[in-house]
Amino acid sequence: MRHPWSAPDAGTARSTERKKYDVPVDPTLLDDLEWRGLLAETTDRDALRSALSEGSVRFYVGFDPTAPSLHMGNLVQIVTAMRLQRAGHTPFALVGGATGMIGDPRDSGERTLNSLDTVQQWTARVRGQIEPFLSFEGDNAATMVNNFDWTDGLSVIDFLRDIGKHFPVNRMLARETVRRRLESGISYTEFSYVLLQSMDYLTLHRQHGVTLQFGGSDQWGNLTGGVDLIRRAEGATVHAFATPLITKADGTKYGKTEGGALWLDPELMPPYAFHQFWLNVEDEKVGELLRVLTFLSREEIEGLEARHAEKPFLREAQKVLADEVTTLVHGATETENAKAAAEALFGTGDITSLSGATLEAALGEAGAIDVDGSSGIPDVVELLTLTGLAKSKGEARRTVAEGGAYVNNVRVDDPEHVPAAGDLIASSWLVLRRGKKRFAGVRVR
Repeated sequence: MRHPWSAPDAGTARSTERKKYDVPVDPTLLDDLEWRGLLAETTDRDALRSALSEGSVRFYVGFDPTAPSLHMGNLVQIVTAMRLQRAGHTPFALVGGATGMIGDPRDSGERTLNSLDTVQQWTARVRGQIEPFLSFEGDNAATMVNNFDWTDGLSVIDFLRDIGKHFPVNRMLARETVRRRLESGISYTEFSYVLLQSMDYLTLHRQHGVTLQFGGSDQWGNLTGGVDLIRRAEGATVHAFATPLITKADGTKYGKTEGGALWLDPELMPPYAFHQFWLNVEDEKVGELLRVLTFLSREEIEGLEARHAEKPFLREAQKVLADEVTTLVHGATETENAKAAAEALFGTGDITSLSGATLEAALGEAGAIDVDGSSGIPDVVELLTLTGLAKSKGEARRTVAEGGAYVNNVRVDDPEHVPAAGDLIASSWLVLRRGKKRFAGVRVR
């Protein structure tokens, strides 16, 4: 029986591979990608431009389920896939049920290998996160694939004979990540990851006529490995490009926040916190992020940049970025909820209208405490002290006396004021604020 990744019969898959798909394409796509700074590396830019102009190119991008959610780095690839599909090209989104069990080599050392059950659960979650971003209808409808389908049951002998023989060890050793890991040590498992990802490209090329792969610049060795494998095994020329690594102004990765990764899953990072993250990006980076992560036109982005340069204190560019990216990932309703929560918490909106979930997410970012309400709610001085808004009860009393203490955005003048049960928002919450910008949450159990 032929393996899914083995050479196709003459006249079947090979003819499908060369079929032209008559889908109108946008000839300005590559220019737009270049302007947005999305082409860090390409195998042959002129050849890629020609291919993208001739007809609908079948392309793929992969996502390894090494965590229960995708993150900001993955979002760059998702949005890039959306750009290609909107320009008339045909996406294959690969979830690495097999490669996710190994993980691409990291500079920091060997990965902890997850169980098959865990990876399968994450594979389903990641697939569900990707699907809403792509269209599965029309002549260039997207297709979801899982590389576990063609690696499960694959024999080691067949893999080494048909894939491994095409990979010179000296070329594998030249990969930057591998070179950095040679002194500290790298397992054969992670060293061989490039073979598996390259086999994915070969499989999709043979079965579906895929001729373009892209990914992050840290994947460039894997991307070119697939291009070389197809050239050696099939004698065919295919394409690859890499998007740049998005970093902060100081060069560190954007993928982490104080609370962990910048997750796309709302259960791991609530939409309020997600929206706040984009509101607070550096002035130096906001233009780049608008180009990479939004679908605003060049004219709109350059107009925002000009206004931002003139009046950066208004943070107009950050506000547009936050609204656009949050709406893309979580929807317009969650964006409006996040904005309403911010306005309410800072005293300019109706705090009592917030839902319990939105309030919990917002106050979780600011800091919240639980108190036992079985014997009554503490007075405002005690609450200010418990939340850390005041260092002592004496400081809390002075804050009240000076008119700087608020409960649910209502100024409190009496240091002995005790909030009533009817003051609780969503039956559980109180919002304490000191001055204009310092606030904290109290959940009454």
